[in-house]
Amino acid sequence: MTSPLDLAGRVVELVRQVAGPGAEAEVGTERAELALTRFANSFIHQNLADVATTVRLRLHLDGRTATGSSTVVSAEGVRDLVERTVAAVRHCPPDPGWPGLTPPTSVDDDGNWDEATAAAGPEERAERVREFVEAVGGLEAAGYCRTGRREGAFANTAGHAVTGRSTEAAMDGIARCGGADGVARLGSFRLADLHGGVLGARASVKARAGVAPVELPPGRYEVVLEPTAVADLLQNLATYGFNGKAYNEQRSFAVPGEEQFDRSVTLLDDPLAGPALPFDAEGTRRTPMALVEHGVTRTVTHDRRTAAEAGTASTGHAVPGGASFGAVPLHLGLAPAASPNGVTRPGEVSGPVVDADTAALVGQVRRGLLVTDLWYTRVLDPRSLVVTGLTRNGVWLIEDGEVAAAVQNFRFTQSYPQALAPGAVLGIGRHPALQSQTFSSAWWSAPPVWLASWNFTGGASG
Repeated sequence: MTSPLDLAGRVVELVRQVAGPGAEAEVGTERAELALTRFANSFIHQNLADVATTVRLRLHLDGRTATGSSTVVSAEGVRDLVERTVAAVRHCPPDPGWPGLTPPTSVDDDGNWDEATAAAGPEERAERVREFVEAVGGLEAAGYCRTGRREGAFANTAGHAVTGRSTEAAMDGIARCGGADGVARLGSFRLADLHGGVLGARASVKARAGVAPVELPPGRYEVVLEPTAVADLLQNLATYGFNGKAYNEQRSFAVPGEEQFDRSVTLLDDPLAGPALPFDAEGTRRTPMALVEHGVTRTVTHDRRTAAEAGTASTGHAVPGGASFGAVPLHLGLAPAASPNGVTRPGEVSGPVVDADTAALVGQVRRGLLVTDLWYTRVLDPRSLVVTGLTRNGVWLIEDGEVAAAVQNFRFTQSYPQALAPGAVLGIGRHPALQSQTFSSAWWSAPPVWLASWNFTGGASG
């Protein structure tokens, strides 16, 4: 089997042969293996596995740029990819913003890799499903457990070549009781970090506590957002706020050097903390970087194109399709609490409150809401990052530090930067959880957060 690095090198040589010595080309190759065990009605109903090798080519020739990709990696398939891309580039418009190629540089890390996760089979995933189902205590359970491994490489005609690999594991499950759903999810690059029994117990207590919700009027409420909800804030901040292309086009709220967030907020993009290759789609080395430090916005993320436009250097955040989409921090995390705004005392875990960090925050709320999930969120105004969406999988009224009742789901309309603005963050948990999105895409690291105000605009069914 050809290694990803050898395959990338072969494509580079073909580009030289077909397009000539004046062509600039970069090639990314990736072999990804994803295995998934799905369960519904408390039984496993599907095991599947997918293996695919993808080649992505970006070619700059005679002042024009074209891209192509293929999953056919035979000699004929690779040659067809190169010939198609060379033919396409001649019909593309001029590209005056072409930033050039990444020069030869070293990458010190080869990525987060766990051998046991890479070798995991359906038996290991089924064991975690069994633990989850047993822990929900007879409730109806559904969800999945997945494992994956990636081996990737990058090469370009400037002589730069790097390789890396990573593993990932994630579990996401729901328990249902009387029409109420309780959810628990977690991701890591090690399958050993996932405990089906712990996740099942969390989902179960939330489902049981969510039966017979009451209706509350729209308004502004204090909220405690659990990590599953905070992950949505981070995802939207990353996509629309700290994206170098959005910043260059003045579509972002970010103003480096200004105190735009509460002093307790530090946002760190750290691809080395979770599943990720150690280089981006342009072969630039990935390193941890602070986007917000103690409330002050420090920078945004760039690929080579957006960096050239901004007069700076790439931060290692190029993604496939970045010419139109931008440079996105795919591993954004909210730093755990530090005094004085953080968790100040341990909390007693009970009812829908499933961890001590959240319990400590709930215990300090006079009147507010505990929110498990935000979903179906859509951006209404990118510049101020006003988002509308729904709550899901459990909302509860908090009165005098205690959970008083389950509440029907709300629709909200809220500016995410405003929700985290100076004075708006009343507390942050001490232990972030890694929330997974889709295979080989994005991971958000989030503790629970206590916010002074959240704008709920009406009720929502479901």
